[in-house]
Amino acid sequence: MNFVEELKWRGMIHDIMPGTEELLNKEITTGYIGFDPTSDSLHIGHMVQVMLLVHFQRSGHIPVALIGGATGMIGDPSGKSEERNLLDEKTLRFNQEGIKKQLSKFLDFQSDRKNRAIMVNNYDWMKEYSYLGFIRDIGKHITVNYMMAKDSVKKRLGSDAKEGMSYTEFSYQLVQGTDFLHLYEKMGCRFQMGGSDQWGNIVTGTELIRRKTGGEAFALTCPLITKADGSKFGKTESGNVWLDPEKTSPYHFYQFWLNVSDNDAARYIRIFTLLTKEEIETLVAQHNKVPHERMLQKRLAEEVTVMAHSREDLESAIEASQILFGKGTTESLRKMNESTFFSVFEGVPMFDIKKEILADGVSFSSLCAEHSQVFNSKGELRRLVQGGGVSLNKIKIEDPELVIKLDSLLNKKYLLVQKGKKNYFLIRTV
Repeated sequence: MNFVEELKWRGMIHDIMPGTEELLNKEITTGYIGFDPTSDSLHIGHMVQVMLLVHFQRSGHIPVALIGGATGMIGDPSGKSEERNLLDEKTLRFNQEGIKKQLSKFLDFQSDRKNRAIMVNNYDWMKEYSYLGFIRDIGKHITVNYMMAKDSVKKRLGSDAKEGMSYTEFSYQLVQGTDFLHLYEKMGCRFQMGGSDQWGNIVTGTELIRRKTGGEAFALTCPLITKADGSKFGKTESGNVWLDPEKTSPYHFYQFWLNVSDNDAARYIRIFTLLTKEEIETLVAQHNKVPHERMLQKRLAEEVTVMAHSREDLESAIEASQILFGKGTTESLRKMNESTFFSVFEGVPMFDIKKEILADGVSFSSLCAEHSQVFNSKGELRRLVQGGGVSLNKIKIEDPELVIKLDSLLNKKYLLVQKGKKNYFLIRTV
């Protein structure tokens, strides 16, 4: 597979150094991307970089994921208006393990193949530098004029800057350049990738390699992904969409992709899946004939959820999605784990009752109008039951005096009451 050609049709190239494609077509190349370890989980904002490494490995090259343990202690000024919090080594190591676990779903770190993925942490070599050693070995090769010309520096020093820029962050591009130099010398790495906001830092590395060793290195960046309306990709009202299922449930992860616009889905399916050009073109044509069926969004959500989580998580998410649209069953509710259950019914009014109430059995009307406030009165409940508008655990209630016992509980703890089509209530036993 031609790596550059693959990225071109997927719309994943922003800048590329002359000679890059020739190098990659000529020989197996080692290339890296840096990941910021300020959390123990990646979020979908990182997924473009992850997919770059995926395509790189699929093209027969050697992908290196660099964890910025040292740079995480400094803070990258690129695209930011303020300095960020610095982390200690213990936290950074913990975060590194979480990130590797997630990257292992996308990249092959384990097999005997020649181009298995590698993970490194720049703290491992940067910690050996003394300040005097660094400015002697690295600093003398890059001029202040060169560093000042970078957009990431200009923005922080311009008239609109709030607090200016610390020397620590100013030196960031030298530290990142040192990473490239180290990987070039120790691993023969001649290629770096990243987001377009990283171009200045990346070419500082190629320049450092040229000036210090006389060698040649190459670079490629991808566009920063936005939504069709120009807003930031990957953010929701509740914050980042994480790859860690404890931070963002597979259900909510699936829902994010399912709910993107048609225009975004047509772009994202090229960037975030491994479907071929022909498959995508066919899918887009089918979608355009019946856009209300949301074929693109469904396939996008399927592909990305399986990659980031599993086929089982996808099936659970689909089943959970159907519950809110009236297609769920008692059986599907019983199969749902507690985490997914809570994801689906997040924000639904919840009432706590003592478990003993169900031990001897209690009438549905007493349960919902006396022991909880699902209904304001038994009279209201009876009227809605007579109209066929009440269900318990997705089973329609026909007798308001139906006796409810412990065996009705979902996950041995919950009862789901539904009034009408869209009003849900949870009763939780404590």
